[in-house]
Amino acid sequence: MPFPPSTLLDLSQTAHSSLFAGAANAWEVLPLIAGYLREHLVPGNEGTVLGNPFISDRIRIGRGTVIENGATLKGPAWIGENCEIRSGCYIRENVIVGDGVVLGNSCEFKNCLIFNAAQIPHFSYVGDSILGHRAHLGAGVILSNIRLDQKQVVISTPEGFLETGLRKFGAIIGDHAEIGCNSVLSPGSVIGRRSLIYPGTQWRGVLPENQIARLRQQVDIIPRRD
Repeated sequence: MPFPPSTLLDLSQTAHSSLFAGAANAWEVLPLIAGYLREHLVPGNEGTVLGNPFISDRIRIGRGTVIENGATLKGPAWIGENCEIRSGCYIRENVIVGDGVVLGNSCEFKNCLIFNAAQIPHFSYVGDSILGHRAHLGAGVILSNIRLDQKQVVISTPEGFLETGLRKFGAIIGDHAEIGCNSVLSPGSVIGRRSLIYPGTQWRGVLPENQIARLRQQVDIIPRRD
């Protein structure tokens, strides 16, 4: 069961769509990000810097983007126009960010591609992942990118396990998908367009487009005993 990029992502909503040329599955782009940045990145800052964030010499920042005091941009990274890079944000190596994106407080990003207008505003980890147009991660969402046993990441599908060939692979979050607060997505998660995952969910595998993963929990209320 293949997962072509066009079934999950609007490729017109990134200035870096050439990365996907020839990709049979969306995650095949992840190992290409580093080389793409080495070839195409021209460092420079056309944005606004507030206070004293750390910005290395391997960063490109587009017009209208605001980098707040306390952010750390290690790079290499390519950040689009009209983004918000908030205080406490940590942008590590090989990160590509579209236009109008919010990268928030205490969020960490590594080897990822983020499409236009995505929002990751609070306390999240995004490693070896792709977030589509207007995708949103609630506070505390973790996209786990490596198995505990360090083996190759496989995707759990209704037809069986699909090998990815990657040791590090977090998630593909489709356009307009919403991930609720404090959810954890296991390595190799694929979330379809416009799908939702309820807060506090531990998710693994594929959620098709326009679906809701609803977490139910039992809460027992008992009298307090002093």
